[in-house]
Amino acid sequence: MSDWLAADWPAPENIVAGTTLRTNDLATLPVTGNYCWLNQVHGTNIISAGHYDSPPAADGSVSGPSGPVCVVRTADCLPVLMCSTDGRVFAAAHAGWRGLAAGVIENTLAKLAVDPNEILVWLGPAISQPCFEVGDEVREAFLATDGGAVSCFVANARGRWQADLYGLARQRLNAAGVVNIFGGDFCTYLDAERFFSYRRNPDCGRLVSFVSLQSP
Repeated sequence: MSDWLAADWPAPENIVAGTTLRTNDLATLPVTGNYCWLNQVHGTNIISAGHYDSPPAADGSVSGPSGPVCVVRTADCLPVLMCSTDGRVFAAAHAGWRGLAAGVIENTLAKLAVDPNEILVWLGPAISQPCFEVGDEVREAFLATDGGAVSCFVANARGRWQADLYGLARQRLNAAGVVNIFGGDFCTYLDAERFFSYRRNPDCGRLVSFVSLQSP
């Protein structure tokens, strides 16, 4: 098994992005610079990637030519990687349902400060809709700000909902004017050979999704 999954998107040649698999061997990644680790809190704070004495409370970071590697950790939540079409800036966001509903994608786009038509997005490994059962509170959190989110929830026989994280993210990106969206065809829960899944095993590791400059 390979150590990491490369993002399948038409990024510039100077950008490298993807997700580590269960091996989590960061030494195999072809990246330049240090990693900007975060204390992820399922929120919407997005920081400028840099050197911090301790991981800041944030769920995403934005970097550039001389900046560190943007990374997020997930195990069912959605990693959202972004870069500009010229490879000048890039970003990584952790989008669990709480952060997604509260605006973590919108805040990442704002911090990136690039025309939406010039942004590429890769949606990394996350839990798929057939495996992501949620309660009414999750559905209502999205419908409170976007009635169109109703299409991303399917009622199940238990009186709960199957939520489509990928679909919800695409809706948010489209609403912000982003159309160049790739990935989104994984399932961390079903693919136990490659991915960690908190819902499958709460005592699991975390995948590391990254975006950076290609190492020389």
